[in-house]
Parts: sequence; C-alpha cells; structure tokens
Amino acid sequence: MAGHQGVSSRETTLIIFRYLTREILLTMSAVAGVLLLVIMGSRFIRYFSNAAEGEIPVSILGTLMLFHLPGFLELILPLAFFLGILLAYGQLYLNSEITVLVACGTSPHRLLQVSLVPATLVALLVGLCSLWLTPAGALHNEVLLEEQRSQLDFTALAPGRFQDFGGGRTAYTEGFNDDGTRMQEVFISERQSRGDTTPESVVTRARSGYQTVDEETGSRFLVLEEGERYSVDPGRAQAERLEFGTYAVRLSGAAQSPELDAPEYATTAALFSAEALPALAQLQWRLGLPLMVFILTLLAMPLSRVNPRQGRFAKLLPAIFLYVAYLSLLLAALDAIGRGSWPVAIGMWPIHGGFLAIGLAMMARAQHKGMSG
Repeated sequence: MAGHQGVSSRETTLIIFRYLTREILLTMSAVAGVLLLVIMGSRFIRYFSNAAEGEIPVSILGTLMLFHLPGFLELILPLAFFLGILLAYGQLYLNSEITVLVACGTSPHRLLQVSLVPATLVALLVGLCSLWLTPAGALHNEVLLEEQRSQLDFTALAPGRFQDFGGGRTAYTEGFNDDGTRMQEVFISERQSRGDTTPESVVTRARSGYQTVDEETGSRFLVLEEGERYSVDPGRAQAERLEFGTYAVRLSGAAQSPELDAPEYATTAALFSAEALPALAQLQWRLGLPLMVFILTLLAMPLSRVNPRQGRFAKLLPAIFLYVAYLSLLLAALDAIGRGSWPVAIGMWPIHGGFLAIGLAMMARAQHKGMSG
C-alpha cells in the first residue's frame, strides 16, 4: 500500500509539473508572438520605406528580417516568459487552483522549482541568441547593407522618380521591361572630379540600359544603349557632347567585405580576449541576458499572487515597470562601461544582484504571508 501511495504521489507531482509548465509556456508563446509581430512589423516598415526610396532592393528584405530575428528574440523572450508566469499563475489564483495545490502540500518553493524548469529552457534559447546568433546575424546584415550601399544597385530604382545614389549621382528611369532586367529611358546626372579642378557636371541619357558583372574582375557595370552624354565645366560657355550606341559605366569594383570591428559584431570568443572597454561591456551584456531570465522568474512568482477580486491583470503594470527599470539600468550600464565612466570590474553585476535581492525579499514575504493568503 505504501508503495502504491509512493507511485501515486510521483504521478501527481508529474501531472502538476506538466500542467503548470504547459500553462506558462502557452501563455509565454502568445505574448512572445504579439511582441514579435509588433517589433518585426515596425522594423519591416522601416526597411520597406528604404526600399521604396531606392536605398535597398526589395529582394533582400526577407533576408534582413530573418537575420534580425535572434536580436529580437533575446529581448522578447525574457519579457514574454516574465509575463507568461504572471498571467498563467494569475489565472490559477483566480480559479483557486493555487489554493488547492497549497492545501495539498505544494509549497511556494516547489512552485518555484517547477517554474525554473521552463525558465532553464528559455535561458538556453536566450543564451544561444545573445552569445552566437545575434552577433552573427547583425554582422551578416551590416555586410549585406554595406555591399548594397557600395554597389549603387540601379535595380532598386523606382520608375518615374529621381533618386540620389550618393557620390553626387542622381538617376531616373521611366520604367523596366517585363522581367525587370532592362531599364527604359535612363537619365543619370553626376559630378566628376578632374584632379584639383572644379568637378564637372556630366549628364547621360539613354534609350535603355542594364547591369552586368565582369566574371573575371567582379566589377559591375551599367551598360547604356542608344544615348547621349554631355559634359559641362562650371564657368565655361562650352559643353562636350558624345553620342553612343553602347556605353558602359563602372558602378563598383570587386565586392570587398567592409571592416566591421564594432563589439556588437564580434564573436563572443573574441570578446573574451578583448581589452577595449566597449568590448568588455558587450560581453557582460551578452552573459547577463540568460541570467536575467532566472531573476525575472524569481520576481514573477510573488507578483503573480493576486486576489480573485482584483483580476489577473492587477499586478501587470507594476511588473512591466519593474522589467523596464531592470532593462534600462542594464542598457545604461552598457553605455557607461563602454565610455569608461563606470568601472568595468564592477560592471553590470550589481544590477543583477540588486534585482535578485528584490526577488528573494518578495519571495520571503510571500512565504510569510502564505501563497494562498
């Protein structure tokens, strides 16, 4: 009989564990989905606006958003898990399910242990993003954008609009053919420097044009067909006119990887051997994000305790303020350490320690009052 009761007790514990974990993870997933939709939507609108202005081609929007995803998740997941515990346990309090669990011998510390299991899973995901995926994705996107800026991709032109491509170059096309590979009625205005003299204005007009890449050198050219080219020196009453059947304009040399030595693009392994203050600040930031998940779990447990008359959202606003204060202090410390105005030896750890102490004090207070009280 004793053995039967022992098996029954283990089964009951497993059922409670699965139930609470499912409630937390389901609520977290819903919150994370909404937050991710809002943040990614905002970033997509900004990129789409840049594409509409011809700064980047539409074809790379999906790639940019995909490689931005880890950077979004490393900030969204801790908040979503924090709110997931608040809302899930808040609903259990409203349904008096926590009262029943406590009456059956489930202590607050046992509930905390159950919550730490999904917290460990979330912390691993956040650590994967912050330590590896986010810097790799940020580097990839910056290299991609740098290449687009350096290549002056004329396929990003919006028909019927004059667009600035940098370097004093303005371009216009009336439209594209059906497959988008050939431009119709092309106009290009640019300023070219000849040594120490005043830059001359060059205007080129062509009936059509297309882009091509030299396979040997990797250089990219804009090939114009059936057009005219005018060169005018400021202060002179004369202009040079050239008619051509085919004219090639070199847009860029072989693609080169830009030098990106900012700490946010560096690998975590490289940060461990770095000595610069911004790099050390970035390292502490990355290491602190997974730790933040466990501290937020500790804070969420007592905050989720609500009176049935208050509703499950009663402590949601104070909890959000607490999270915002936590994250804001970490960001301020990141900036202060990078500028050298805060000792790197102390770093961000007092902030984590302070919120850990707050969580322990709140748990002790909740334990004293009773989780079902």
